[in-house]
Amino acid sequence: MRFHHYGLEVDNLEESVAFYKKHLGLQEECRIFFMGEIIVFLTAGDFRLELISNQHEEKNAHLCFEVNDLSEALELFNSHQKIEGPYKLENGWETIFYEGPNNTVIEFLQV
Repeated sequence: MRFHHYGLEVDNLEESVAFYKKHLGLQEECRIFFMGEIIVFLTAGDFRLELISNQHEEKNAHLCFEVNDLSEALELFNSHQKIEGPYKLENGWETIFYEGPNNTVIEFLQV
């Protein structure tokens, strides 16, 4: 398992993308449309930031860990509350979300 990305929900996606590109030198890796949301991945070296367009008042953030086999995460977190998934994204990635301590959202991703 290794760290894959940190995800942030934002009100204005394009403004956020421009901010992180200009001020932190991040580069756009890809855009994904998933479950009615536009998602943009920005990178700098091994660091990856996921920006999620979200017009709702409540914003969430999450940590994502990449696993070789999603069933590893299912076994590891089987006693914790599953929030969403598993899902298969249009780019072939598979993902599942769990609730960690203090309502922390933890995502596991198989690339």
